Amino acid sequence: MRINHNIAALNTYRQLTANGLNASKSMEKLSSGLRINRAGDDAAGLSISEKMRSQIRGLEQAQRNAQDGISMLQTAEGALNEIHSIAQRMRELAVQGANDTNNDADREAILDELEQLETEINRISKTTAFNEKKLLNGDLAAKVDTSGDIKVGVAAGTGSTISALDVSGALASETYTISIDDTNNKITLTRSSDRVSQTLDISALSSESKTFSFNQLGVSFTITGKNTVAELKAGLNSKTIKTAAGSAAAEFLIGTKGGADETLSVAFSKYDASTIGDISTANGSDTIEDAIDKLQAANGLTKANFENLVDTMDRAIKDISKQRSALGAAQNRLEHTINNLGTSAENLTAAESRIRDVDYALAA
Repeated sequence: MRINHNIAALNTYRQLTANGLNASKSMEKLSSGLRINRAGDDAAGLSISEKMRSQIRGLEQAQRNAQDGISMLQTAEGALNEIHSIAQRMRELAVQGANDTNNDADREAILDELEQLETEINRISKTTAFNEKKLLNGDLAAKVDTSGDIKVGVAAGTGSTISALDVSGALASETYTISIDDTNNKITLTRSSDRVSQTLDISALSSESKTFSFNQLGVSFTITGKNTVAELKAGLNSKTIKTAAGSAAAEFLIGTKGGADETLSVAFSKYDASTIGDISTANGSDTIEDAIDKLQAANGLTKANFENLVDTMDRAIKDISKQRSALGAAQNRLEHTINNLGTSAENLTAAESRIRDVDYALAA
């Protein structure tokens, strides 16, 4: 008698093999803690899980970015806090110097301390940095790219644009002030760093494009629009432009929205004695440096000059307070951003876990 096939044995062997494979997979899931260890376990689930993991890691990095942003803002705000204290002390000295009970020797002693405090403001401005990025020396000031347009508001329906801004060489990162004299039809451009200025005639201004070349300053720009000189003055007078070939302010990538990067941009103004206090250039206001220079001039230790310094310090303190408020507001926003990102990452992690992680009760 010949037995060619043992069906019962073959069935037993097949079931044993299948159970062995299932046991192996269960052991793999139990040991790894993952329901999906390879694409074959759940192809669609793996694809969804990987996309979720990408989002989670992005949210976690955005949290770290926001925290770094807070650290940078705190660094800048701490430096401004010290400048604030110095400005308050300088105002106190200015009030003291304005008292006519002081003689020249007394005022000379007051000026000595004012000069030292001015130097310290400049030092803080130049050296305050975060991760080797200077924060208060003007490198992170709000700037307009040299290839961009500067929109200025004038009469309704007759918008004016300054375009084709051309700045080159060492002047590629500089601050300029434009002012217009509608009585004499003159436009003046002043470079803030050294107070060098140049004046051009604009009596020929019309609806056609007009290019102004300030050769002494190495700057040229084009004005287009149907404006009279008076209208142009209303929109341009004492407008400050800052040019730079590169990035403008500090930007913190704090998340994504609709596939596009979402950032928080913060501009840090230049805070040294040559800029603080000059809030209203059109009115001829002095910076701290200007006010100190008047005191240092021959026969400059006068009551009037000390009173001028008091006014300058009032503007400086107001200016610094405004900047510190802006930095504080940005810090508060970033703190809420971090909280929101943490909640989003937590919820997304829970959803990804339900897809990817193993249920031990079922796997066992």
